[in-house]
Amino acid sequence: MSKRPDLIQRYNASDRFNHWFVAITFILLALSGLALFHPAFFFFTNLLGGGPWTRILHPFIGVAMFAGFVGMMLRFWGDNHITENDRKWIRQVGDVINNREENLPPVGRYNAGQKYLFWTMVVCIGLLLITGVLIWQPYFAPYVPIVAVRLAVLVHALAAFVIIAGIIVHIYAAIWVKGSVRAMTRGTVTDAWARQHHLAWYRELKNKGSHGHDHY
Repeated sequence: MSKRPDLIQRYNASDRFNHWFVAITFILLALSGLALFHPAFFFFTNLLGGGPWTRILHPFIGVAMFAGFVGMMLRFWGDNHITENDRKWIRQVGDVINNREENLPPVGRYNAGQKYLFWTMVVCIGLLLITGVLIWQPYFAPYVPIVAVRLAVLVHALAAFVIIAGIIVHIYAAIWVKGSVRAMTRGTVTDAWARQHHLAWYRELKNKGSHGHDHY
């Protein structure tokens, strides 16, 4: 790969592998979960070898995704604390939508939308794991009171709906903001992208003296 002095490393190979592992398992879970949720989506069971295999594999894939997400959460926990600038960013969401980024407070490694999605995922994936265990046949559900199983099914479906909606917005935003997809496929972004979309993070790299080391 040719060296380009205008590129900054945003994610290393391990970060990207972790992200795509969670992304792929999430897609499998979302589609197989929809297949189990309503007959209209039953054709998605073909992805995992039919109805019985979908019912068997869905919870195991869920455990795998949870493990992968814990790794991701530990990596990025420190970059997702909500600040006063984030609250101001949310209040000025009109400027965000209309690309008037010069009116917004400087953004760190993640903007407020990304941070709120992160915490939404922390809550929802935790709920999905707990409720998924409670309704997991034939291992745990037979030992759980039927009222608790029914409640767990409802919470599981609601948490899944919230996180699926959040991920759809996440994908749309990644495509909408040109250059974002590159960060999670190649690991790098341009100086111009960093200055425009994550100015506080860009300045932090420079202040730490790591900006030069992160160039490719």
